[in-house]
Amino acid sequence: MKRIAAIFTLLLVMMNLSCQQNSKLESNPLLAEWTTPYGVPPFNEITLAHYVPAFEEAMTAHVAEVEAITASMEEPTFENTILAFDNSGLLLERVSLVFGMLSAAETNAEMQEIEAEMMPLLAAHSDRIMLNEALFKRIRQVYEKRSSLGLDAEQLRLVEQTYDDFVRSGALLEGEQRERLMAINEALSTTSVQYGQHILAENNNFVMVLKSDQTNGLPASVREAAREKANELGHAGQFAFTLHKPSLIPFLTNSSERELRKELYTAYLNRCNHGDAFDNNQLINDFIRLRVEKANLLGYDSYAQYVISNEMAGTTKAVYGLLDEIWTPAVERSKKELEVMMPLFEQDHPGETFQPWDWWYYAEKVRKREYALDEEMLRPYFSLENVRGGIFFLANRLYGITFRPVSVPLYHEEVSAYEVLDQDQSHIGILYFDFHPRDGKGQGAWCGNYVEQRYEAGKRIAPVVSIVCNFTRPTSSTPALLTVDETETLFHEFGHAMHFLLHDVKYRGLSEVEGDFVELPSQIMENWAFHPEVLKNYAVHYRTGDIIPQHLIAKLKRSELFNQGFTTTELVAAALSDLDIHSITAYEPFDPRSFEQHALYEQRKMNPEIEPRYRYPYFSHIFDGGYSAGYYFYIWAEVLDKDAFAAFAESGDYFNREIAARFRKLLESGGSKDGMTLYREFRGQNPDKTAMLLGRGLIEKSAEEVTLSAARVADLEKQAEMMGSEENSASEESAAVELEAVVPVADIKKK
Repeated sequence: MKRIAAIFTLLLVMMNLSCQQNSKLESNPLLAEWTTPYGVPPFNEITLAHYVPAFEEAMTAHVAEVEAITASMEEPTFENTILAFDNSGLLLERVSLVFGMLSAAETNAEMQEIEAEMMPLLAAHSDRIMLNEALFKRIRQVYEKRSSLGLDAEQLRLVEQTYDDFVRSGALLEGEQRERLMAINEALSTTSVQYGQHILAENNNFVMVLKSDQTNGLPASVREAAREKANELGHAGQFAFTLHKPSLIPFLTNSSERELRKELYTAYLNRCNHGDAFDNNQLINDFIRLRVEKANLLGYDSYAQYVISNEMAGTTKAVYGLLDEIWTPAVERSKKELEVMMPLFEQDHPGETFQPWDWWYYAEKVRKREYALDEEMLRPYFSLENVRGGIFFLANRLYGITFRPVSVPLYHEEVSAYEVLDQDQSHIGILYFDFHPRDGKGQGAWCGNYVEQRYEAGKRIAPVVSIVCNFTRPTSSTPALLTVDETETLFHEFGHAMHFLLHDVKYRGLSEVEGDFVELPSQIMENWAFHPEVLKNYAVHYRTGDIIPQHLIAKLKRSELFNQGFTTTELVAAALSDLDIHSITAYEPFDPRSFEQHALYEQRKMNPEIEPRYRYPYFSHIFDGGYSAGYYFYIWAEVLDKDAFAAFAESGDYFNREIAARFRKLLESGGSKDGMTLYREFRGQNPDKTAMLLGRGLIEKSAEEVTLSAARVADLEKQAEMMGSEENSASEESAAVELEAVVPVADIKKK
């Protein structure tokens, strides 16, 4: 009787615990089953109080799943070890994706506190899994007999990828080395949170408030946006400019007030570099110290070597080789661009020295003089809604997919959502758009998942994807009118979204591609941004309804290599800065500014009139953005995207459905094969960097081609101007096709 009573008591306790567990799951929307339309997050139900309990519960569940694998007495197999591990941690993935996306797009002080609390715990949890000796032992056993298991190609790749991930995470380390690696990872996570929060604070803390007589040269649209920002901040009747790009770049480009350009640009360059509570210089030292030590523990000379050994490039030597090949001609081209600007500068400021904050202003003067083109001529045709429509048009032309606005929970009133439908009207996924700057949003533009594509019981779980930007806001009198760069950015981020949305990967462990492959899907989309047929679909004047005239298209095409020396130099400078600092093999305390100055200006002779795209104190990509030792990814992928777009050009049809179908297969494949194999299967050959070098103007076409192209473009411009209106649409369309044949597609500007 006593034994029966004891068992009954134990059952009651277990039932009570189970009820408590179920209650916890049901009461927390991050943990409960999502019954929302299309399986999107229930943003309307999630509060800040839900995150910590959700993380704790999800980590506990993940540990239990791993313990179930290691407790098995069966011989390790693909199914009971590799596949079981691949299917573990789904709850933690769900919570992490939602929190990670919102902490970048819609954060606040309390959320930042949660981030600071949870990131070290999540790093420790990851180590607890990846350094689990019993788990790795089983994975290693499957790995060592993989060739005899009768696995198909994807299963074999999953086994090898899983094993490699564990080894790269330190699974072969023992004793004190293992403990030290865990401490390093935890410290890096804390440092990353602090670094990112400092930048957000600096971006929000600066504002330059001006009077009307200090806004000389600024277009009416820029003044209106600045006036509304000033009103929002309590400075009625004045004009406010911030460090956000939609405010910064138009001011630097158009303001004739040189000292004010200096003030704004200097504030931008010196973010987190003031020796105060938001200074990032010590954190940069901490990053490099910890990363060098981590790389050494794992058997690598430098952190760059550690990172790149797992990418398409393979070695730092290969990356430096590509960057060096671009660097010298880019710098030389930028010097020639400066020579063209100098007479204009000297006329305004005789005897003075040209400075970095002068470049945008005088480059724009040159563009107006040489190409009869300026940003304000184009912006009325680039309303945000129309550009988005143009992107939808392009996706439909290439892949036959369509987009339908849907009513689903949103995390902010400015966000919109679309269902993505395939040719047969089947559901592909959900795409959110979040376009404008807010105090709780990080700078820049990005694309990420709230729900990642996967398979569950043989059924495809559709992804939920979000594009987040910081674009020019609408004003009381105009819609949001995008700049050329913002337009390209939207095409770029939409390319990432297509990659996420079209994923059709069987195993979660094969969803990721190499870092220097990941920008191919985004950058190739930019090649269509200003294609005449795409332009004529979306570039419609927001007031008159007129389609962009052919003479403006011709001018845009003629100016495609304009300022490419500057653009390429600042981009490659940032990639070199990243690679240099992560190639350190033995850490000693250093001053980041002096390190940058020596590497770029003293060693590589970069012209002092240009700053690198990012300085270390605010270089989020490489310190808290996942691109450490990987900012070169953009340039490496540009070789791929330009060569891939050449496949369409060579076919004579820039919307070739057969080629698009091959590229879609590449997008769908995720990381089920290595990047170079996927690319060769699409292209039928290795990538050729000639198209990239031509696109940036770093090598030239033959003199005969250049002469013929220039003459024909000039002729087309005259024809278009004589037409004077859209009445002769058939003739204009013919001219557009011919123009496209003689002028290369607009080059990309990296984001």
